[in-house]
Amino acid sequence: MQRMDRTLIIIGGHEDRTADKVILGEVARRVGSGKLVVSTVAMKNNPNELFEQYEQAFRALGVKHLFKLEINAREEATRDSKLRILDDAVGVFFTGGDQVKITSQIGDTPIFRRVQEIYEAGGVIAGTSAGAAVMSETMLVQGGDEESHVIGGSVRMAPGLGLIEGVIIDQHFMERGRVGRLIGAVAQNPKNLGIGIDEQTAIVVEREKEFYVLGSGAVYVIDGTEVSYSNVAEQDLKKTLSIYDMKVHMLSQGHRFDLIAVRPSQLTGRAAEKLPEKEEEMAPA
Repeated sequence: MQRMDRTLIIIGGHEDRTADKVILGEVARRVGSGKLVVSTVAMKNNPNELFEQYEQAFRALGVKHLFKLEINAREEATRDSKLRILDDAVGVFFTGGDQVKITSQIGDTPIFRRVQEIYEAGGVIAGTSAGAAVMSETMLVQGGDEESHVIGGSVRMAPGLGLIEGVIIDQHFMERGRVGRLIGAVAQNPKNLGIGIDEQTAIVVEREKEFYVLGSGAVYVIDGTEVSYSNVAEQDLKKTLSIYDMKVHMLSQGHRFDLIAVRPSQLTGRAAEKLPEKEEEMAPA
């Protein structure tokens, strides 16, 4: 099988698993005839039921070599029997659940180092919901939904897996009213781009240089590099955040974003040909 450039597929959650499966189809296309491992490490309840849903979806998309990686305790992430599940894998898919469960169970373990090796060798690492949030160096953990950001608010961040640098990922973005918390996160970490991904929507990140949007929702890129003022360091913790000269880009399917130049553009050429021709073909979440 021809190996592709290393790729991240970062999904905002509630991707279609039963109809056209456009986003999961992109994972399957990139895995090709290779081995895909679905990890349910983020799940607290019913991991078997969730795996069965993904197994059915990926089998229908032509993935023949599909395996489950379940980690229920950090000690399991050091076992040879678990590591062997990742042997010869060209793709790893992290389900939703609790992102802290992912980092606490596999962070800095042989399992994670093997995932890194798969990625560096040109593999695809995909994640949805919690599996999306965990991709970046700094991840959003909880708080701030459906509210304007308050300086001393409840937004909590923690180290992620660090598969992509310089960004903070948020998912279920508009559905859960997370604009305020992502702006607050960028205000605290202005060197990082904030990337908010709607449900039934994904970004496909190639070589950590650019991404394109896939799905029926939108992706919001919040750029704080030219911020001229914010009150985020003020001592009044009950005060609502103020911030000046922050850029916000809103991208839908058919558009891409250059992470080096920090600029959006429309897809052209081969990348555009990969996308579904009609938005109506996308199934609702």
